[in-house]
Amino acid sequence: MFGFGQDIGIDLGTATVIAYVKGKGIVLREPSVVAVDRNSGDVLAVGQEARRMLGRTPGNIIATRPLREGVISDYTVTEKMLKYFINKVCGKFIFAPRIMICIPSQVTEVEKRAVIDAASQAGARKVYLIEEPIAAAIGAGIDISKPCGNMIVDIGGGTTDIAVISLGGSVVSTSLKVAGDKLDEAIVKYIKRKHNIMIGERTAEDLKINIGCVYPKIQDVEMDIRGRDLATGLPKTVTVYSSEMLEALIEPAMMIVDAVHSVLERTPPELASDISDRGIYMTGGGCLVDGLDKLLHEKTGINVMIAEDAVSCVALGTGKALDNLDALDGKTKK
Repeated sequence: MFGFGQDIGIDLGTATVIAYVKGKGIVLREPSVVAVDRNSGDVLAVGQEARRMLGRTPGNIIATRPLREGVISDYTVTEKMLKYFINKVCGKFIFAPRIMICIPSQVTEVEKRAVIDAASQAGARKVYLIEEPIAAAIGAGIDISKPCGNMIVDIGGGTTDIAVISLGGSVVSTSLKVAGDKLDEAIVKYIKRKHNIMIGERTAEDLKINIGCVYPKIQDVEMDIRGRDLATGLPKTVTVYSSEMLEALIEPAMMIVDAVHSVLERTPPELASDISDRGIYMTGGGCLVDGLDKLLHEKTGINVMIAEDAVSCVALGTGKALDNLDALDGKTKK
């Protein structure tokens, strides 16, 4: 049984939900996938279990990802997913927890409202929102309260958030819908065009993780994949090389680089000089694509650092921000 004041930080990601409990650290890391029975609307599986069902379900079961491009696309399913995760983290709680959730930096009021409502319906006593780049900066161990500029590029599954942060707030920021998912889509399209084979999301993701790159590698790496041959309709195995991945991924990667560039153009000169001294910090699972840091460094001339635990940065930052909840209570009441 938990006492009063269970505080949870949730990184409600398009691809993964990570939960942080005050005093315990990260307690849950699950894919944001829900399997629902089409007829009754019951939730059959959530997280890891549901992810295994992606692309493999019979007609009466739908395995979906209720968040698309960083925002809630299916409200009821998101609410059920949150409820499941909150219960899993808290067990049987007497008092409802206070929850802090991070959202992409450029979301609309309606989208914010949806997140707050979904979390409240799922059993939160009070919901706080924090912008992803700010949470990522805190999680990467940057002291954001100082009056100096830090640039954060947080590449998640659905959105890439880029922000210049100073004095605890973002000075210039942008959020673009090009991130991990778009990279997977680019791979699916490329394999279809080049090899005339249809592959699923999961195979594309495996390719991205194992041999994906956006900067020429010294040595070409290869991987065998299976898909459906579009000419014969039969399963077929092909070998894909990392040089092909470079061709497939360079376009979305350049979109991220251009967005970083445009944020730098809008940054006040004093902060811009701080950034060229301190470098650009990259967080989020998407920044682990091989060579993205090199590409960004080459195009901007600024040092690029990948944060220590890139995938968990946002959740860790949300967790650290929980310590200041009482201070926030006065300030950012939503």
